[in-house]
Amino acid sequence: MARLTRAQQQARTRAAVLAAAVEEFTEHGFAGARVDRVADRAELTRGAVYSNFPSKRALYLAVLLDSVERTAASGAPAAGTAGDLDLAEGAEAFARAWLERLPLTGDTSDAGKLRSRSLTGVFDDEPGRTAMAGLAGLDGLLVALALESCRAPAASRRVRLAEVILTLLHGAGHLAETAPGFGDPFEVVRACRRLAELDTGDAWDPPHLPYVAAPHSCRDAWTPPDEATDAITGRPVRFDDGGVIVVLGTGRLGAAEEAVRAARPGEPVIVALVTDDPAEIGALVRLRVADLVLCLRRAFGTAIGLPLRLVHDDRAALAAAVGAGTSESTEAAVRVRGGRIIARALGRGAAHAAATAPTSVEGSTGTDEA
Repeated sequence: MARLTRAQQQARTRAAVLAAAVEEFTEHGFAGARVDRVADRAELTRGAVYSNFPSKRALYLAVLLDSVERTAASGAPAAGTAGDLDLAEGAEAFARAWLERLPLTGDTSDAGKLRSRSLTGVFDDEPGRTAMAGLAGLDGLLVALALESCRAPAASRRVRLAEVILTLLHGAGHLAETAPGFGDPFEVVRACRRLAELDTGDAWDPPHLPYVAAPHSCRDAWTPPDEATDAITGRPVRFDDGGVIVVLGTGRLGAAEEAVRAARPGEPVIVALVTDDPAEIGALVRLRVADLVLCLRRAFGTAIGLPLRLVHDDRAALAAAVGAGTSESTEAAVRVRGGRIIARALGRGAAHAAATAPTSVEGSTGTDEA
């Protein structure tokens, strides 16, 4: 038998650890699970487990992300594409996709939490709570943008609608964990459909935007990474096509909408997600984005026409190219054209500032050398 390469051996070890961890978390839940028992189940040492996953929390997140990826690979057909669905149909399709995760009748409490990809009690510290809040807002934006692309009598912002739908769905998920058998998922789906009729008076008018400072005009060299993958569509993203590039920490994810709303029609908007804790907060970000995107794809198809590209900048390569940090409060943005950075902004409002910057290379002079 041919000897396994180092990469093959690492992949085999990782798979063994994940399989053992599923058994451990299913039997004991997150709080009761122990890494030494995972190692025993996998017939490995504790060191082998920790060399792949630096903490129990990182291991739990990896198990949940593996579940999302396996579900995505099953290839369930989408309800339709956003343009083929009206607003009520889109809300219903998303709710159906989201509720597929609910525990089954015969599931134990811990098995049900694993199936529903529950994070209850997993992130109780402040960095985790900050990340969870930011990711909830990002979820709302992504669902809203999908709903906004549905057929409707008039174009309108749908973020409040998306947030109400997500609140209802998360409530249903929590009740499924704590009070199994309560409620009817089909009624929840119908309620989400009816919510599409709700007049939320949703207008985009953040009070701080008129006071955002103008970006710094420049002609800096632009040397980004070769390419990355769009977490929404799974397609390659190149950074030399121009447009607006925004780097956000978990505490500033709400600024993604500022870039999307201010960008010119059809203009590329790339949002890069960064963290200085890739092992846990970074894994949380990947999980939450992948989980939400799975539901969007099942509801609206794989070619989701959202007006932004989402990139996990795990190694901070794009952040370094922009000149940004990786803390939870990071917000930095640039406008790129003709292979150069023509505008820079940093701090609160940076995403809006870069998106509204002039598209000419010389900024306010109006000279366009591209």
